[in-house]
Amino acid sequence: MKKIVVGISGGSGSIYAVSLLKALQQLNIETHLVVSTMGEFVTQHECGIDLHELKKMATYFHDNKNFAAPIASGSFKVDGMVVVPCSMKTLSSIANGFTDSLLTRACDVIIKEKRKLVLVPRETPLSPIHLENMLKLSRIGVTIFPPSPGFYNHPETIEDIVINMTGRILDSLGIDNNLVKRWKGL
Repeated sequence: MKKIVVGISGGSGSIYAVSLLKALQQLNIETHLVVSTMGEFVTQHECGIDLHELKKMATYFHDNKNFAAPIASGSFKVDGMVVVPCSMKTLSSIANGFTDSLLTRACDVIIKEKRKLVLVPRETPLSPIHLENMLKLSRIGVTIFPPSPGFYNHPETIEDIVINMTGRILDSLGIDNNLVKRWKGL
């Protein structure tokens, strides 16, 4: 069984995290969830989903202050990790090895173990500092995945956009899915 760590930080876009957790649950993939304080706040504000409900969407939940959690160690095997949404604070912490929370420590472990890490930053416009941090991470193999939807597939609802982005995030993690409307040419 695949194991994926899902981190939720304080950037706008918690709708993508909720969609991803639901998709991973449907695909019977073991999930390890860690949520920052602002990630919890934003998810409640944007989606009306509290931490108790988020926990139900994951196989395992780890408190962001618990550095003794299994995901804090490289000896705990996982197939990858995604931080969705990824705030610029979290992205900066990851880029600079500042592991002051379980979420950033888990990312640090994923990087040092050369496993798949996908960051879904939600910020606009991007400053030179944001771009430099993203480039730094991209150069070491981290996937930077801004949730910028395409419109070639003619989405009709916000849900269509979210589901397609969820499928693309799963693609980035190497997880087969049928959520993406694949381009078939003209």
